[in-house]
Amino acid sequence: MTTGEEGAGTVLAAALALALLLLTALVLWLGQAAAAAGKTATVADLAALAAADAYRGLSTGVPCQIAAEVAALHGATLLECRLLGTGSVQVKVAFQAPLPWPAHGQARAGPPPEPATP
Repeated sequence: MTTGEEGAGTVLAAALALALLLLTALVLWLGQAAAAAGKTATVADLAALAAADAYRGLSTGVPCQIAAEVAALHGATLLECRLLGTGSVQVKVAFQAPLPWPAHGQARAGPPPEPATP
């Protein structure tokens, strides 16, 4: 006697295999996004530090141009460079990761801000 459920196990196994494959792809994709975010943050830090050194006269060069060069050396693009009046520099960079969108990062470098007086 047949119950009409022949092959149901095969369909279930195929569906579970597909779900596992999709879950693995999602985890790998999130891992790439996290790695790109980390690299972008590091590039932003390096660019801001180099620009702040130039801005404060510790090295030679134009601060924002140096920030752009440092970002380019690491495969990123400088989006914004602001020279703050306190001798600090704020930069924003973008890094094109193997994802549909670029990763963005920003950093500030320079002397610490003045402490607030009570």
